[in-house]
Amino acid sequence: MFLDEVKMKLVAGKGGDGCTSFRREKYVAMGGPDGGSGGKGGDIIFEVDKGLGTLIDLKFHKIMKADKGENGSGKNCRGKNAEDIVIHVPAGTTIYDEDTGLVIADLTEDQEQVVVAHGGRGGRGNVAFATHEKPAPNFSELGEPGEIRYIRCELKLIADVGIIGMPSVGKSTILDAVTKANPKIASYHFTTISPNLGVVELKDKRSFILADLPGLIEGAHEGVGLGIQFLKHAMRTRMLLHVLDMAGSEGRDPIEDYEVIRREIVSYNDSLAHKKEVIVANKKDMDGFDENLKRFKEKYPDAIIFPISAILHEGLDELMIYLKDTLETIDESPIYQDDDYESTIVYRFQNEKPYTITKEDGIWVLRGAEIEKLFAMTRFNEDEAVLRFARKLKGMGIDDELERLGAKRGDEVQILDYIFEWRE
Repeated sequence: MFLDEVKMKLVAGKGGDGCTSFRREKYVAMGGPDGGSGGKGGDIIFEVDKGLGTLIDLKFHKIMKADKGENGSGKNCRGKNAEDIVIHVPAGTTIYDEDTGLVIADLTEDQEQVVVAHGGRGGRGNVAFATHEKPAPNFSELGEPGEIRYIRCELKLIADVGIIGMPSVGKSTILDAVTKANPKIASYHFTTISPNLGVVELKDKRSFILADLPGLIEGAHEGVGLGIQFLKHAMRTRMLLHVLDMAGSEGRDPIEDYEVIRREIVSYNDSLAHKKEVIVANKKDMDGFDENLKRFKEKYPDAIIFPISAILHEGLDELMIYLKDTLETIDESPIYQDDDYESTIVYRFQNEKPYTITKEDGIWVLRGAEIEKLFAMTRFNEDEAVLRFARKLKGMGIDDELERLGAKRGDEVQILDYIFEWRE
């Protein structure tokens, strides 16, 4: 079964908790802190496997969760890092962030890897907080939570030339004639319901990859018919081979068919519309071919046209040689621009606070990644850890901001799902 799109929830591993411990040995007075730090939580990594051709393996793994790092322990023992999860995907897989719509990674090379969800760092043990002024801290950190991400994996098959056209114009017949792909061929529409790949091997030992894409109908860029499958796979190709039933054997006008598909391509993506295109005038063995070809050339005098009969294998050798010669002059251009990637988003400094404070139903609600991370890593059953948490908040200017907004001591303050009383 061919599957080219999967949505997943990724939960990277939480870091192991740090340890609060003191060295206690006979004849060793005031041994000092010896609590070790926790291990790192597991990452979730995507890696290309050239042996795969579909995302079907991910269909039954909608939630992937990495393990937690091992907790630290006494005698300065650091917790063990958790094992990473490696998810194998086919070459041509693009990973999107569902919340932002940005591209996390576009994986095209064999064994290429990307960390999509990072595991949390281990919490520090109390030995890490020892200073000259405070040599015996009686607190440690909890592990940092791992990243939680909602992603979409989309497979766009990698091919040199994509065969496009209306249903039943002869696309699969061409692929079958020039490769060993053996696509399903029949006289009814939408015989091809998923892309087929084949390798064209020329007599001079040169070769290239040809893709037969699902037939297109009007409205495809909006998801009508099988158009979205066709359009997204066409993005990976370097050239488009536009097949037309120039004989109009099913009562269609080849000029109208051509214009419908061009409108769909332009509506879907501008870079796809500018790919090199070769017109294949198929069914030269049938009545009406010569008249329609003449009309087509009159309307599109600059078009590159190859008259063929796919079923009789006429004109295919010349076409395949032309395609390979042309491919050698075309540089492979990326299908995504820099602005499409989340890694290229530049956050410039602004005079803004890294948190927000709002009053909701009489409760002051604090939000912000830095505050929430600090909260998640604080042991509230250790007095010194609570005092450190309060100092950190004050250092961030939260006390001053609460007072400026009119908060009074004794008011309730909420962070995440927890509510506290604001006191000195």
